[in-house]
Amino acid sequence: MKWVLLMVFVLLVAIGISSIAAVTTITIATVANPDMVIMQALSPYFEALHPNIKLNWVILPENELRQKVTTDIAVHGGAYNVVTIGDYEVPLWAKNGWLVPFTSLPATYDEGDLISSIKDSLSYKGTLYALPFYGESSMIYYRKDLFAKAGLVMPEHPTWNQIETFAKILNDPSHGVYGIVLRGEPGWGENMAPIDTVINAFGGEWFNMQWQPQLTSPAFEKAVNFYVNLDRKYGPPGVTSMGFTECETFFAGGHAAMWYDATVAAGYLSDPKTSSVASDVGFAFAPSDVKKNTGWLWSWALAIPSSIPASSEKSEAARTFILWATSKQYIKLVAEKYGWLLVPPGTRYSTYENPNYLKVASAFALITEESIDNADILHPTVNPVPYIGIQYVDIPEFEAIGTQVGQYIAAALAGTQSVETALQQSQDYVLNIMKEAGYIK
Repeated sequence: MKWVLLMVFVLLVAIGISSIAAVTTITIATVANPDMVIMQALSPYFEALHPNIKLNWVILPENELRQKVTTDIAVHGGAYNVVTIGDYEVPLWAKNGWLVPFTSLPATYDEGDLISSIKDSLSYKGTLYALPFYGESSMIYYRKDLFAKAGLVMPEHPTWNQIETFAKILNDPSHGVYGIVLRGEPGWGENMAPIDTVINAFGGEWFNMQWQPQLTSPAFEKAVNFYVNLDRKYGPPGVTSMGFTECETFFAGGHAAMWYDATVAAGYLSDPKTSSVASDVGFAFAPSDVKKNTGWLWSWALAIPSSIPASSEKSEAARTFILWATSKQYIKLVAEKYGWLLVPPGTRYSTYENPNYLKVASAFALITEESIDNADILHPTVNPVPYIGIQYVDIPEFEAIGTQVGQYIAAALAGTQSVETALQQSQDYVLNIMKEAGYIK
């Protein structure tokens, strides 16, 4: 009898050990934006559906996330099983063989529901290499109450000169309200994202058709001078430490009359639980100048590094998580727990056909969808250029180039050097990079 009991005990222990061993832990690297914070908060629902998968989260500021993920991917470090990347990285990294492709998606995922421009931007040679968590273009947010009080009317399609005029009139720092807030934190995906769209609007470009840098051209210089002066004259102090999240919080707190940035913030700013200006916020298309259609295109997407064997348990678990986090069912879960205003936007046609969403998001939904649909990454500038990308250039060197140029321009924003000096430094730096990389002789 003792032997029987002992064998049962050993068997139970073995089963317990087997159960523990069957749990697969995956590490998810993502950006510290509100939508991703919600994703982490809802992760217990995923783990309840998949008790054999445990989620480990690494949530970082945008610049730090990009640096750590890029380094880990490039050396096949394997620190992360799911990475949050975007339109710039996906085609380049897929070409290098750094990402696992998303083929044979289940019918329940409804791949055809993905917005075409977003899906195409996350593909390489017709194959998806990341699935979109949210998609965005760029727009102007403004305070309807302040505009009405000043007798101003925001056009649906404003120009940058109009934005400057409004900022000057509405700038009232003595009462804690600045005319506008714009990203100043250096980084190719931070201050350079909005600055690039202003450069495009003013007729500038990073390179001509011979890959010669154009950072000291009249149009490029005019655009950067405009951005720096607008932010310095009518923006808050300390803008060089303000990226997307900081600007979002600043505007939501009622401290700025306008903000130009990603359309993804529209729901957050319209929710009285997260925004003190929810009832007063208005929306308009990205401002223009000589170029009219200037809104950017971006998707924060989830991908699997190829350093994880495709047939491994971690890779399968990562794929299972990504399919869940980018699904229509996840959008419905966010709506149930946080309300339709806070669902991840810009990824699925069905979101913009859903009457529950349109009921609360009608003020910005159509502008967002139209901006995403019309964003033309193939023709981002007035003059022909050899690259694609609106707020980035689709070459591997741009991550370093954009970040360094962002540092030079941030110095001009801080007032420690002139825009002309910053752009001459930028031109010299970029020219050397392009020569070393073999683009020009």
